[in-house]
Amino acid sequence: MNLRVTTPELRSPTRLNGSEEDSRTGMTGMTQYHTLKNKLHTQLLGRIDLEVMSSMKPERLREELGLLVERLLLESGAALNAQERKRMVLDIQDEIMGLGPLEPLLADPTVSDILVNGPSQVFVERRGKLELTEVVFSDSDHLMKIIDKIVSRIGRRVDESSPMVDARLPDGSRVNAIIPPLALDGPLLSIRRFSVVPLTISDLIDKRSLTPTLAELLSAMVQAKMNILISGGTGTGKTTLLNVLSASIPHQERIVTIEDAAELQLQQPHVVRLETRPPNIEGKGEVSQRALMRNSLRMRPDRIILGEVRGAEVLDMLQAMNTGHEGSMATVHANSPRDALTRLENMAGYGGAVISQDAMRQQISSAINAVIQIARLTDGRRKVVSVQEITGMEGDIITMQEIYRFNQTGVGSDGTVAGNFRATGVRPKFMDRLKSYGLKVSESTFDPSLIYE
Repeated sequence: MNLRVTTPELRSPTRLNGSEEDSRTGMTGMTQYHTLKNKLHTQLLGRIDLEVMSSMKPERLREELGLLVERLLLESGAALNAQERKRMVLDIQDEIMGLGPLEPLLADPTVSDILVNGPSQVFVERRGKLELTEVVFSDSDHLMKIIDKIVSRIGRRVDESSPMVDARLPDGSRVNAIIPPLALDGPLLSIRRFSVVPLTISDLIDKRSLTPTLAELLSAMVQAKMNILISGGTGTGKTTLLNVLSASIPHQERIVTIEDAAELQLQQPHVVRLETRPPNIEGKGEVSQRALMRNSLRMRPDRIILGEVRGAEVLDMLQAMNTGHEGSMATVHANSPRDALTRLENMAGYGGAVISQDAMRQQISSAINAVIQIARLTDGRRKVVSVQEITGMEGDIITMQEIYRFNQTGVGSDGTVAGNFRATGVRPKFMDRLKSYGLKVSESTFDPSLIYE
């Protein structure tokens, strides 16, 4: 099956002129390059049979598009060398089949974040550090087309009446877009990348985000159906750690996940994924995390995993944890385990719950068994910096005891953070729970004399 295309009479060659160097293509005149690309793109869309295109396999479609672009380049008469032609073909293929200028970044496994600050400035994060790229869009309209392509795939929209949107890519990467009039310098796009192959606990050990003994302990905590809260700041890797820990959930259990934008990559066979829905253009039809949380209780879950608790759904989450849905997990934005509990308490007020402070703290202390704090250090590396057990209440205060911590000892001349992992010497109360599930954790795990660099 071939794409149908009409062939006009060939024109005489024309030479592109300009003085601004385009480092991506090696040709002079970035403006001329984008003008030619847009022209060819428009001509291509006007000639191809869209119905035939939608039925073709991606590999075949890319090949056919390449041939058609080569033909259009010949017809245009633009004097390009072989490298420039190849770049033009790839760019137009990416425009039609993918996300245009972002495709090379999405194909780069070292890129963890893509931050588009308007059409002419694109940053990426590699190994925890931000870098300015040479990627640019033709103009704001070009960037808006890419944003529309992303959000329309999952039935969402972004326009002046709804200028902010959360979405996701097919691989689960998280996307946020905000456009004028809220964004003053043009459309803004943020993409939080997810690995095509999900990270494992071994990967985190190799990256020294945690130690083998701590990994063994966390895995046992998940298997023993402890309710765990993962706390950390923006970009610290909370969702990644939640994904990694979820791998320890037995495969025979039914798991329900609830997220604003679906990004969890659980590997178990029995996973039910729920995602919120924003209001429509009339302001109706919104489905919140709290509504999904309530509905999930009727779905016979063994565990409920809340991608991020951020509002009134905290009340329903705590009640679920207290009424038989053990082994549930969630993430929260906070700078310390104590702050995480305070945030839960404050968010409960968002739902208008008429409940005393003491009663709320009692709910939290009985629902959550442990808080895992993760942080991104100044050198860009992520580490589990604290594991704390919630032991109950003393008066009106929730009591906690730290089991494991990362101690920062300094910063090297190259900016690398030096430090070590070590146990605090406290033997957690939940050890009896682990034993009741037949799980064995070495006593050396809690030996404070064992230091891991």
